[in-house]
Amino acid sequence: MKNVVTIAIADDHPVLLAGITALLKTNDRFRILGEADSAEASLELARLTRPDVMIMDLSMPGDVFRTIGQIAASHPDTHILVFTAFCSVESALKALDAGATGFVLKGSPSAELIEAVDTVASGQMFVTRQYASQVMNGLRDRNRRQALQEAIKLNVREKQIIGHLLQARTNKEIAAELHISEKTVKHYMTGLMMKLKARNRVEVVIAARLNQEAQLQLQ
Repeated sequence: MKNVVTIAIADDHPVLLAGITALLKTNDRFRILGEADSAEASLELARLTRPDVMIMDLSMPGDVFRTIGQIAASHPDTHILVFTAFCSVESALKALDAGATGFVLKGSPSAELIEAVDTVASGQMFVTRQYASQVMNGLRDRNRRQALQEAIKLNVREKQIIGHLLQARTNKEIAAELHISEKTVKHYMTGLMMKLKARNRVEVVIAARLNQEAQLQLQ
């Protein structure tokens, strides 16, 4: 936990903005660097102040999700904490995907907001307790789908050839077993090496095994 955490706050509701600022100022470890009331102003504020934590509402004028991504990309040392009334798992996932590292609902206990600031300032993720398990499940499902998309898909013939490679058979033996020419086997081997980013038969076998294990874990 940092001794002093610098904070910038972006919210287009003056009363809420004043309330958040007043709450955080009661903590001696927090130093408020500035305030903004729109997505565009938030980006400029982040550029000028480079805070440890940027607290952002989602309902401000402008494309807030895009701004979150811009701040995250341009100022990697600034951790973005979404503080919003948008109470949905989808909003939380979208904000985290954009580059936020924290998501807290307005109406949460003030202690939760302070805890969230400390947590994201230390580089960890914080999700409001009401949605924590659902959001984590959503992140896991998304990562699972992404891994499945990235898993290398082999056709039937390629799988047959790899099966024979696992038995240490030569191209000639594989051709005889599959009733195809040795030239065709070599063609498939070239394709497998390209797909699996392998340089030789041994690396094809190793890569194929790893790819198979990855797909089994996703089932």
